[in-house]
Amino acid sequence: MNASDLVSVVITTYNRSDALLAVLNGLLRQSDQHFEVIVADDGSREEHLLPIFESADAKALKLVHVWHPDVGFTAACIRNRGVALTSSPYVLFLDGDCVPEIDFIAQHKALAQAGFFVNGSRVLLSPELTQHVLAGIEQVDGRSWFFWFRQRMFGHASKLTHLLRLPDGQRRVAREFSWKGIRSCNMGVWKADFERVDGFDESFIGWGHEDADFVLRLHHSGVMRKNGYCATEVFHLWHRDASRNKASQNAQLVEERVKNGLIRSTLGYSQVRLNDNAQITRL
Repeated sequence: MNASDLVSVVITTYNRSDALLAVLNGLLRQSDQHFEVIVADDGSREEHLLPIFESADAKALKLVHVWHPDVGFTAACIRNRGVALTSSPYVLFLDGDCVPEIDFIAQHKALAQAGFFVNGSRVLLSPELTQHVLAGIEQVDGRSWFFWFRQRMFGHASKLTHLLRLPDGQRRVAREFSWKGIRSCNMGVWKADFERVDGFDESFIGWGHEDADFVLRLHHSGVMRKNGYCATEVFHLWHRDASRNKASQNAQLVEERVKNGLIRSTLGYSQVRLNDNAQITRL
């Protein structure tokens, strides 16, 4: 992919406007500015919508915001709605609590390749460093080796491999399906491949493994996984874990699909949406 090509960034969020604002600021600081931003909002309350709509960064990014009512954890549904608003052939999925490194867009473009999707990498931040970022005291993108060695030394960052930049190559390719490291919080996929498998499966209820199911169906369709470690980095802002009471049920469904070779969603991107109550705001 050329640096001049447009990509679409679809950001999933829910009631964390402070974190989302930090992510938007990180996007505004990208070395490659050829991208569009769609925020896929899984039902945030009004007090979290207003800061985004009033944000100078959101307006500078010409952000498109799609919202639907809160009916529980429905990340698959809102991601599908976000993709429906994209206008480029390549989509980057990013969570609203993952601040991108300044070369995030550039590195994803460098790894984009026909027949592959890219599963990115993340650095987990401590509650203390997260609070500094949210308060505007600290910036985590574009920082030096010295900064990150100190953060790692004091337990504020989970690893230092994000400081390295490794080139593309066969060692990045995973030819077999594996659960390990699947993260839709940082993922690049061709829109044609997304449509081929009918996007995320909205029949997955509650937290967990709708992203693994998406990756599995891409694998079944012949699209291979490329690992984006030491290239496509994001900094994951700390939060308490969401309820995972549906995770084992969702995992069992993925295990069944490992065996049956399913490619297209049972309730996916292409479905006819009757009485659609999504709200779209363009800034």
